[in-house]
Amino acid sequence: MTALTNLDPASAPRALPWRRWRPRAGVMPWVGVAIAVLICLPVLTVLANVLRSSDGVWQHLAATVLGDYVTNTLLLTLGVALGTAVGGVAAAWLVTMCRFPGSRMLEWALILPLAVPAYVLAYAYTDLLQVSGPLQTALRDATGWGVRDYWFPPVRSLGGAVMVMTFTLYPYVYLMARAAFLEQSVCVLEVGRMLGCGPWRNFFRVALPLARPAIAGGMALALMETLADFGTVQYFGVNTFTTGIYRTWYGMSNPVASAQLASCLMLFVFLVLLLERAARGRAQVHHSSTRYRPLPAHRLTGIRALLAFVTCAIPILLGFLIPALALVRLIWNDDSGLDGERMLRLSGNSFLIAGIVAVLAVPLALLVAYARRLSPSPVTALAARVAGLGYALPGSVIAVGVLLPVAVVDHALIGVAGWFGLSVGLLFSGTIAAVAYGLVVRYLAAALNPVEASLQKIRPSMDQAARALGLGPGRMLARVHAPLMAGSIGTAALLVFVDAMKELPATMILRPFNFDTLAVQAAHFAADERLAEAAVPSLTILLVGILPVLLLSRSIARSRPGQR
Repeated sequence: MTALTNLDPASAPRALPWRRWRPRAGVMPWVGVAIAVLICLPVLTVLANVLRSSDGVWQHLAATVLGDYVTNTLLLTLGVALGTAVGGVAAAWLVTMCRFPGSRMLEWALILPLAVPAYVLAYAYTDLLQVSGPLQTALRDATGWGVRDYWFPPVRSLGGAVMVMTFTLYPYVYLMARAAFLEQSVCVLEVGRMLGCGPWRNFFRVALPLARPAIAGGMALALMETLADFGTVQYFGVNTFTTGIYRTWYGMSNPVASAQLASCLMLFVFLVLLLERAARGRAQVHHSSTRYRPLPAHRLTGIRALLAFVTCAIPILLGFLIPALALVRLIWNDDSGLDGERMLRLSGNSFLIAGIVAVLAVPLALLVAYARRLSPSPVTALAARVAGLGYALPGSVIAVGVLLPVAVVDHALIGVAGWFGLSVGLLFSGTIAAVAYGLVVRYLAAALNPVEASLQKIRPSMDQAARALGLGPGRMLARVHAPLMAGSIGTAALLVFVDAMKELPATMILRPFNFDTLAVQAAHFAADERLAEAAVPSLTILLVGILPVLLLSRSIARSRPGQR
């Protein structure tokens, strides 16, 4: 006992500093930074061409069509912002706060329009609403009118583009708003009632302000998809920046002017992000009390239940069911016959591109997220943000940013080969490699978000135990983290695969000669007014797009509070 008492504290063994322990990062942070540099290279290339001379093409565009590009892009984004906000918030509030017949089904069915690309919706509604379509034909048969005896709103217009994009993009706002409403405590709403607020005033003055950051985030996602759209606005004949970039590149063969238009479009994207940040504001919307009680369900009956059901069913009907049935009708009534061999080739091309992109994007996202975990520094945090930047940029902007440096590399390789008396063609431009690179830049964020979320759920003690057993960073990732993240890795791969299959502008610009995908072929058929033939690839894309939506709907069903 005396020996223990006289023991010098300085000579006593110290406890292992587990709380301050950090795994040996090695080269992993530099790998994350290198991936971020590759991802942001197309963006930097586009910006580098802003001040270059376009041989008078930019001045010509500014004097003729630039005003239309700006006006139509602004009107399109404003219309979609209003439509998605009203439809998404109303549906989210009804299915969250109210119980009525069919509400449980509507909770997950309201996200089904996410499976339908906007350009597919455009093809379907054009067939339904055009002069020779079934709706106007039935109207003339019922009234005896001629074509010039009545007015019918034109679907192929700016208003039609707003309608189509609203129906396919409102689920972004719906998902974010519903999550925000579910997280609100009943205590907050009870305070509003005590202050004399009725149901409507409680919604507008209490619940809606609390959900404002989430709603702003959903609207930002919807607007970025709107700015990235090419197939819908091209088919409807609406001049926007995306159509202008394509025409300038192919019609005028001027990459510099295309890059300058792409820079203008990037300004719109950054403006949307700034507005979203401003809409969030500095207000703190977390709960100030630990006495949290979930929201009670207000049961509706009679006419109120019917109105609530109709309000929630209309977006599903117009955004998913009617377009799907319209595509099936087109295929059923098509007398030209289905070219099975061609469809197999198109499907094979689409699956090949999407598979390559998924195989590349998921490991790259895993490396970026893992580098940030091993070395949580400002550099790795910035690398993770930069790696996810491509999702906020339109495919046409990324395509221009990919083509310019790829062309430089090709010409450099041709010059080097000439020194040795060799003759080589373009090795990267117009190849599958260029398409894969562009789509990885575009959709790496779709893999990065679920991978980061899954990696954060793994306790640091697992890393400590693995390091104590002698595992380095690489073996620890392969033998510890990857098996624990298998579900999230599979989900990330599925999301990237489906997004890559639906992508139109980047694929159309970057694809090899005579290499069409389902999306590109559907756009070509629709441009030639061959809607019946465009229906087959469009329906195939829709069916593939349902897969991640079904996964998302399952997670929504499981997130339903048990007491409701």
